[in-house]
Amino acid sequence: MRFIENAVPISYEYQGFWGSFWDIIWWFLWIFFFMAYLFALFAVIADLFRDHKLNGWWKAVWIIFLIFVPFLTLLVYLIARGNGMAKRSAKEASEIQTAQDAYIKSVAGSASSPADEIAKAKALLDAGTITQAEYDALKTKALG
Repeated sequence: MRFIENAVPISYEYQGFWGSFWDIIWWFLWIFFFMAYLFALFAVIADLFRDHKLNGWWKAVWIIFLIFVPFLTLLVYLIARGNGMAKRSAKEASEIQTAQDAYIKSVAGSASSPADEIAKAKALLDAGTITQAEYDALKTKALG
């Protein structure tokens, strides 16, 4: 009993912001590694479903191993299939860029020269669709 009475109590005392500075750094480090792991995990899962050459059963096996042995499976996948992963990602980015360019071209319409615009307006004037005043306005707009 005598030892217990003379024992120095051990307690953690808050020492302000600078006293816990390294605790904050430690938490930020853990958060960084966890976020990096999540990004890599979701990239691998997305790549699994993007790969059309891989059998569905193999995809299921990879997912099961990612659930039960996450870090090791993630490293093995990145080492074994990382090159193909980069190629599939580049191919998808290229397809998206091509689709975006095609969409922009379809929405923007074709750019025609002032001579083409005047020729179209002349054809409308000759057909009697527009009046001489409208033709002159279109011609001025095309040249202006």
